[in-house]
Amino acid sequence: MTNEVSPDQLKQAVESQHGGTATFVQSVPIREMHGEQLVWQGTVHVFDLEGHPKASRAYAWSHAIDDSPKRRFFAVLGIPPINGPREAVRAAIVAEARAGK
Repeated sequence: MTNEVSPDQLKQAVESQHGGTATFVQSVPIREMHGEQLVWQGTVHVFDLEGHPKASRAYAWSHAIDDSPKRRFFAVLGIPPINGPREAVRAAIVAEARAGK
């Protein structure tokens, strides 16, 4: 949740995971709560996406894996019902929970 990566690194993650050409639009701080518990906090980078058959927007962020220097990158397409950075984070949290991570 700390040591944010650059928009260029996230642009590369979007393009390598989903194809198309990503153009940085903005950074949005997100604090996702479940009741009183903080589930996730960080910055989601919003990208316009050209050349993708279904999405014209993508949301990307990363976080450190445990206490190592390695990072995990997330790149979520803006396809309904995902219509904003908060929904992208929620979708990733649900997907990870289902995968048992």
